[in-house]
Formats: sequence, structure tokens, C-alpha cells
Amino acid sequence: MRIEKCWFCSSQVYPGHGIQFVRNDAKIFRFCRSKCHKNFKMKRNPRKVQWTKSYRKLHGKDMTQDSTFEFERKRNRPERYDRTLAEKTLSAIKTIDKVRTSRSESHIKNRMKGNTRREHDKARKELEQSIHLVKDPLSLKEDPALVLPKLKVKTSQPQEENLAMEE
Repeated sequence: MRIEKCWFCSSQVYPGHGIQFVRNDAKIFRFCRSKCHKNFKMKRNPRKVQWTKSYRKLHGKDMTQDSTFEFERKRNRPERYDRTLAEKTLSAIKTIDKVRTSRSESHIKNRMKGNTRREHDKARKELEQSIHLVKDPLSLKEDPALVLPKLKVKTSQPQEENLAMEE
């Protein structure tokens, strides 16, 4: 039993599932679902479609370089069955899976490092722009503590004219 890869999104295609397209030059394309097949027929580039694995790898969303990916590589050389080798392989698969998940978690953690600061800045900016929706304008005029402090910007005009413009 061979588990193939979808040509468009790189997900797994199990035997008896998906769609197979054979081009005139005998090149075989396997697709996991009709969504991938339709995108292929529309001549879309998988590297530009955001939900594909190739897009995620290209834009740094997923890990690309890792030694655990070497085990997924397709091998066409037949091997003689050995029971002890099969047992070792099955036990190694479990440890490799643990290593891969821990590495992917650390990759995601590194990718999201500055995210909380960006979210706080975004929330602060939104509050500055729409404080009038939270509090009515009359209470903002009465209580200056509710208004965020304005930054002074240096201009070429004298200070007296700036004060007159603000009032």
C-alpha cells in the first residue's frame, strides 16, 4: 500500500481516494480532493495559494529544513523483510514523531515572539482612534484623564500660534 502526495497541496492521498489526472505526455497528477483538481485546471500556482504546503514553506510559516523530513522521502528500492528491522523502525517512528512535534512547536513559538506586542500596539491604536465610541464626547471634555495625551509635533510656526489653533 503506497500513500501518495497530492500534486497541488502536498497532503496525503490514500489508495482508492482522490482524483488522478494523466496528461498527454503520460505525466500522472494525483489530487486529494476536487478543490485541488479544480485549482490545477484553473492553472493556479500552488506557491501563490495560501492554504497549500508549498506556500506555507515558501513564506516561513512551516519548517522547511529538518532532519526528520528525510524519513518521509520516497524510496523505490525494494527491501528484504526483516522482523527485527521492522520492530526497530516502528519504535523509531514514535521517537521521530515526538522530535518533529517538539521542533515544530518551537518553530511556531519563535515565529510568534513579537505577536503580543503587535497586538497591544494595534489595540492601543484602535482605542485612540475610536475612544468616542467607548465614552461620549461630553464626558471626554469634562474629564481630561480619559483622553490619551497628544504628542507635540515641532513645526516652523511660533508656539503662540499653535496654542491659538488648539483652542
